[in-house]
Amino acid sequence: MLSAALAVLEKKTPVIRAYAEGEFKKIAQAIVTIEALAAAGRITPEEAALHMQIQRGASRTVLMTAKGLGVLDAEAAINAALDAVRTAVNAALPFKLV
Repeated sequence: MLSAALAVLEKKTPVIRAYAEGEFKKIAQAIVTIEALAAAGRITPEEAALHMQIQRGASRTVLMTAKGLGVLDAEAAINAALDAVRTAVNAALPFKLV
């Protein structure tokens, strides 16, 4: 995830790595948590989607604090990161998450 996101972000601002590492760890942890809750039957697809939407929004906001990085850049990086894990994540869940 991080490699895919950095490929997009480092073109815009070289200081983004510190922000990106933390934020993409948070997104990965959110996915792991959702997978565990889904396996236990404790989360619905709607709740999982909301959880991911909230985490994406929080990460987008943090990434946008880097000078020279706008909302479209942050969203492109998040999309690239999620594209990198989309098949694996969706295969691990009983519903499509990303």
